[in-house]
Amino acid sequence: MRCRLCDSDRIRSVLDLGATPPCEKFLTAAELDDPEPTYPLHLRLCEDCLLLQIPALISPEDNFTEYAYYSSFSDSWVRHARTFVTDATERLGLGPDSFVVEVASNDGYLLQHVVADGIPCLGIEPSVNVGQAARDRGVPTTTAFLDEELAARVRADRGPADLVVANNVYAHIPDLLGFTRSLRALMSESGWLSIEVHHALDLVGHAQFDTIYHEHFQYYTVLSAMRALATADLAVVDVELLSTHGGSIRVWARPLAVAGPPSQRVRDVLATEAAAGLHEVDGYLDLKPRTEAIRQELLRFLLDCRAAGRRVVGYGAPGKGNTLLNYAGVRSDLLEYIVDRNPYKHGRFTPGTRIPIYDPSVLATDRPDVVLALPWNLEEELTEQLAYIADWGGQLYFPLPEIHAAAR
Repeated sequence: MRCRLCDSDRIRSVLDLGATPPCEKFLTAAELDDPEPTYPLHLRLCEDCLLLQIPALISPEDNFTEYAYYSSFSDSWVRHARTFVTDATERLGLGPDSFVVEVASNDGYLLQHVVADGIPCLGIEPSVNVGQAARDRGVPTTTAFLDEELAARVRADRGPADLVVANNVYAHIPDLLGFTRSLRALMSESGWLSIEVHHALDLVGHAQFDTIYHEHFQYYTVLSAMRALATADLAVVDVELLSTHGGSIRVWARPLAVAGPPSQRVRDVLATEAAAGLHEVDGYLDLKPRTEAIRQELLRFLLDCRAAGRRVVGYGAPGKGNTLLNYAGVRSDLLEYIVDRNPYKHGRFTPGTRIPIYDPSVLATDRPDVVLALPWNLEEELTEQLAYIADWGGQLYFPLPEIHAAAR
């Protein structure tokens, strides 16, 4: 393996999670007797540029042509998008003469607010099913993967973008250099790029190993993001620390010619990363033993519940949950079933572990003793949503950063 950012062959193993199936390939009942392919899930670090990455064993076309994740099923994520649009409009002075492009725009969760504000926009979304959901809510959406050819065509047809938004996609592209050039090609010479991505500071610092899956080809610090963006003459001018996805960064970048010096916030986050050891190789090596400890703790909890006759079910079937379940070896004897708000997943089974997925209404009639919430990053939202399970004495637990009961 060679680094996809700097082409170095000095690659260090950080965490080997074994072999798992693609995390969003939920199985139908008819597929349960079919062979299920698995792929190594092995996180590595480039010793030269410090980009965390996994081998590109599955193409984006395999992952995203039909996709099970709809952003709008998270109420807090939609609110997060609304706040971003409001703040970005004010910060950049966007209006009816502006043009906003979102890459990997999913079901229109963000651009619906841009449309409502009367700002011209375009979503670029490769997944046919979720892209159609965006069009159904009135968001102009092109079904395609962004590459340099598409970027040039959009620019020729619609003009350069004043703002390009790339939320939770910069980790999903194996052709990192070509994708970065494509983002730059969409932008005007005085334009802005906003990227949200999970922060490797939280991944390593809190052992958030379940955010590692085959859709995520690389994992960023601000330092490695700056190095990646610089390959297309883009400079990071500001950064925000976000609570989303267990800890994310929102990186603001501009063309080098107009960027100016980075903000104090950029300097502060770089200093925090350096203090945590993430600007050196050794700072990443504690992730493996901490991950192993979390796995063992979760299994002890589930086995103790089983021995005590307490029935445990899951809430939410995100991609990260499937990394967790497969790595821990959890099957339906320890987690009977999972419920999820997304109708696409109902009647299907989790990849690898083959746990059935139902509508959340099942909880109220079945009344399990314990509900394990797999999207632990939505703890505040889910604690409120699932407060009703206390009516029959049910308890809500979250698996990370260690197994713990929801605060009442």
